[in-house]
Amino acid sequence: MSDTPTALDLPMADPLPEQTRKYFDVCEDKLGMVPNVLRAYAFDIEKLNAFTAMYNDLMLADSGLSKLEREMIAVAVSSINRCWYCQVAHGAAVRALSGKPELGEAMVMNWRMADLDERQTAMLNFAEKVTIESSKITEKDRQALRDVGFSDRDIWDIASVTGFFNMSNRVASATAMQPNPEYHAQAR
Repeated sequence: MSDTPTALDLPMADPLPEQTRKYFDVCEDKLGMVPNVLRAYAFDIEKLNAFTAMYNDLMLADSGLSKLEREMIAVAVSSINRCWYCQVAHGAAVRALSGKPELGEAMVMNWRMADLDERQTAMLNFAEKVTIESSKITEKDRQALRDVGFSDRDIWDIASVTGFFNMSNRVASATAMQPNPEYHAQAR
């Protein structure tokens, strides 16, 4: 693996602050690796901390959305944006969380081909519209989510996860961020 996970010459801070080193050690213990997105941001510890705080809040904190649903949003958005890093990394997460390798594959290729329920379909329709034409979201779009059981807080979370991945997709693509090789074999 190269010293930098992107096409940019931005090496990680050296030495890493103790708190960052501990966080990376937790990643190694839980994931068997430090995700390249974290390594990419580690040239600037304040940026890394801001990124991880937002990611951890959106993807891991309490929500009416399951972790799988949040990962499904990440993959659907990343597929629309053709973000190589996020399609690989979050496709692996969908495979792992669902226990269905075919779901992760379908989500990356074309989420509409996946075996989804009405709730998941409405959620991803909304995420797709936010990604492609957010200025055209109307009350009708929000009501479609309510009609399948999402609360207004859930709608906020869907919009927030969608927005976060639209931002991170663009950074990852613009910097040619490479996924960790370990992701390719996970949960297959």
